[in-house]
Amino acid sequence: MSATPPTPEPQAVIDAEMARIRTEAEKAAADGAPEELQPRRDYPPYRSSALRHPERPLVAAPEAFTELRGPVFGVTDVTELDSDLTRQHLGEPLGERLVVTGRVLDRDGRPVRGQLVEIWQANASGRYAHKRDQHPAPLDPNFTGTGRCLTDDEGRYTFTSIKPGAYPWRNHLNAWRPAHIHFSLFGTAFTQRLITQMYFPNDPLFPYDPIFNSITDERARQRLIATYDHDLSSPEWSLGYRWDIVLDGPSATWMEEGR
Repeated sequence: MSATPPTPEPQAVIDAEMARIRTEAEKAAADGAPEELQPRRDYPPYRSSALRHPERPLVAAPEAFTELRGPVFGVTDVTELDSDLTRQHLGEPLGERLVVTGRVLDRDGRPVRGQLVEIWQANASGRYAHKRDQHPAPLDPNFTGTGRCLTDDEGRYTFTSIKPGAYPWRNHLNAWRPAHIHFSLFGTAFTQRLITQMYFPNDPLFPYDPIFNSITDERARQRLIATYDHDLSSPEWSLGYRWDIVLDGPSATWMEEGR
């Protein structure tokens, strides 16, 4: 006989765990502990993190091995079409059109030029164009949800896309992820890849999401939220958002290091 699947835990259980961890982190900070600006790799309310975080010391790979297999991109490899996710198919995708732009900066505020920036996201209905995403929301035949560009001399990137919808995930009962866009940044080798997520202002799902709240510092969480910029919006065309990415230092954007 097959085992009966466990009953999913309600949101209240996750909320209580997140509140307890947040209180403990605030007390530790008040007692002089270092700022906790990065997400906890083992964050119990995010259930699968128990299986995803390393428990043993990392193994260093020989430099030659990683360098030979690192990505090599040139300006001719990345086209204008790559950064406009609304023009990659014969028809226009459904949803709220938007432009996201910002600068990639180092810890001293200097622009990072020629940086490969990639994004991927769900469509307006909250579904990814991926075989593992089978929840009952419609796919959009005119939206794949992936793009890339290179930063210019000012470290600036720009993407045109569709605002992604919230989507369910099976962390707990009635679990929904806030709308977000995944960002990936490559340095000069694969080992320098960093991954993060950009969120949208005033999302009502923020308090319920254990991934967003795995960053216990409020100021660090706010760095993941884009700013609406009305001057960047285009009449009868798109809304505009700005979001800068700081690679390191005390004001660094939250990043998940490449595996």
